[in-house]
Amino acid sequence: MARTRCNDHVVGAILASWRYDISGISPEMRKDYEQHFADCAHCRSRLKFHRSLDVSLAVLTSLAVIFFLFALAVLKHIKPLEHMAFNVLGLDIVSMYQMLVSAAIAGVCFSFIAFLLVLTATPVPTYLSGIAAERAKSIEEHLPAAIRSLRSR
Repeated sequence: MARTRCNDHVVGAILASWRYDISGISPEMRKDYEQHFADCAHCRSRLKFHRSLDVSLAVLTSLAVIFFLFALAVLKHIKPLEHMAFNVLGLDIVSMYQMLVSAAIAGVCFSFIAFLLVLTATPVPTYLSGIAAERAKSIEEHLPAAIRSLRSR
């Protein structure tokens, strides 16, 4: 992160208390804060850090959901676990299977709840939709005029 200081400490303190999220404020107020982001390298780097942290949390929680769903799929089709449970651990096959399935289902539920909390507590959906809109606009600018005219219909 940059070793710079904010050029307007009052605005910088307000933005820091909001975790550099201005997506929920009115467009009139947003203009001043966007201008501050354009002028202040410190706040711009903090904004980038916070948005990358938010996106990382969303990616990690969604990966946790996928991995627990994968674990459930593996449990349905794997047979070496039966051998390990019966011979090594001395467990009954059915009770071991039920224990692992219960743990996988609990993992899916907790991971999904964490994913929903990340999406509601952070501006990730707004941030990602803004990135997607910018990317679509840049792709549309590079299209030939004939294809662009078809798109406007």
